[in-house]
Amino acid sequence: MKFLSVEKPWLKNYKIGPFKLPHSMAPYPNIPVYQFLDDSSKTYPDNIACTFLGENFLSEMTYKELKNEVDAFTAALVDIGVEKGDIVITILPSCPQFIIADYAIMKAGGIHAPLSILHQAPELLYEVQQTRSRIIICSYRRLDRIVAIQEQIQIDHVIYTQVPSFPDYTIPDTTVLPSISNLHSMKELTEKYYDKLPPPTLKIIPQEDLALLPFTGGTTGMPKATMLTHANVTTNVVQAFHWMVHPLRTGVIGKAAVVIMVPIFHQMGHWMMHACISWGLRILLVDARDLNTITQTIKKYRPFMVGGVPTHYTLLLNSDLPKMPVFFFSGAAALPRDVAKQWEKKIGIPLGEGYGMSEATACTHLNLSGLSKVTGFIPKVKVGIGIPIPDTEVKLIDPDTGEECSPGNPGELWIRGPQVMKGYWPTPGSGLDDAGWLATGDIGKIDEEGYFHIVDRIKDMINVSGMKVYSQTVDDVLYAHPAVNVAGVIGIPDPERPGSERVKAFLVLKSDHDQVTEEDIINYCKEKLPPYAIPKSVEFRNQLPLTSVMKLDKKKLRREEQAKSES
Repeated sequence: MKFLSVEKPWLKNYKIGPFKLPHSMAPYPNIPVYQFLDDSSKTYPDNIACTFLGENFLSEMTYKELKNEVDAFTAALVDIGVEKGDIVITILPSCPQFIIADYAIMKAGGIHAPLSILHQAPELLYEVQQTRSRIIICSYRRLDRIVAIQEQIQIDHVIYTQVPSFPDYTIPDTTVLPSISNLHSMKELTEKYYDKLPPPTLKIIPQEDLALLPFTGGTTGMPKATMLTHANVTTNVVQAFHWMVHPLRTGVIGKAAVVIMVPIFHQMGHWMMHACISWGLRILLVDARDLNTITQTIKKYRPFMVGGVPTHYTLLLNSDLPKMPVFFFSGAAALPRDVAKQWEKKIGIPLGEGYGMSEATACTHLNLSGLSKVTGFIPKVKVGIGIPIPDTEVKLIDPDTGEECSPGNPGELWIRGPQVMKGYWPTPGSGLDDAGWLATGDIGKIDEEGYFHIVDRIKDMINVSGMKVYSQTVDDVLYAHPAVNVAGVIGIPDPERPGSERVKAFLVLKSDHDQVTEEDIINYCKEKLPPYAIPKSVEFRNQLPLTSVMKLDKKKLRREEQAKSES
């Protein structure tokens, strides 16, 4: 049997409406990531690079101003001792300071490790220890967490900045600072270097030198840092964003705006940020939780593209967004089919979907149906994560046998391509097989037209007396119920069958359907699912736990259930 990666049946769908897309985007630019900004600042110096919005604030910065800020902060970082290969941590929300720090760290030769702003001291300590970084850049409100861990690690410099954030931001009293050695204000530090020459240009080897070190849960175990080279990042921007917009590029480059709803410390948002800067686009930055500002920003600016996660679109179904020719794009988590249908009915454009992971920089698959509709040319709307992007190989492997699956059968997605990481920190090649294949941990299948569909995460599959229950399939059934607003199912231990699990559903109901009962939901599922996949219990909540990027946190639900069983 031939590998899917050899046959590539998806190539026939490399098109947007009537426009054909290239089968390859090679050769890819052999440049460091910060070259994106240097080039755009020369070509579009007066274009707005970033508009930062909230309920009570708005700030803007041109590409020329952004580059000047980056160059000054680069000089500051070099002066305090950042050298090529040093890891610098940031703990920043979506804000201009994140963009400045990101490019300055790389321009100084450093490696940027962006951490979640939601980390409390234990998670922060673990990830700082993993990187062995001695320089941290954070928002003022995160300084207390540095204080909590500073005696357990060696930190040479801490740089803080004030960042307005939703919903409870108040101007801090910076006249009283916590007791942290070598604590600097980012603003004051940068201002010292405005009139000084930038540091000498470093020799970066894009294929070898690391640019980013984002943390991911990996396929198993504790969070791991993924080693992404400069070439990984620049290549993935070209092979995904530049590729999918290729027929429209003359109307987009240097002209369009993009709303990034995903926090830019998350790899999806970070990738979108680099993609925008590579083409001189206007980045519209908003807090991921601030749905009112998000709605008003989209209505006011009518951007070319909006990127978010499924939870954003579930919640925005209740907004007053009108029908509009905007390419809305979902990623980072499985998109419930019923949410996609409702969104298309509301906006008039199919909701685009993509797939990827930090280990593959950001993107490996794209569904371009929505973009085809935006252009005015729409073929048959396809669902699912779409087709592999150029120069990306994919195969489906049976997790039980290790053999490639026969056509039509689901299997674990394995990926190989120029966007795949160098390995998990600090060991090159770790997390990959000897031939460079990345096992994603996701179960997928491919249809006759070459489109891929995610069935479930391996770790989210539920074992009911030896029968595999794909939690995403049950989620989709629940989302189709007219009373359900948010749904998620997990497996919990079956006390009557050691080694087996039961399906438990967690639901948030729509406000006008609060009379629905557990029995109603279970009876509904009996009509849609095989007996072993029907939830044995249903728990109604006012809200479900979300991660920092607004994804449903099934890990937390499982931990809560485990704690209940142990109490």
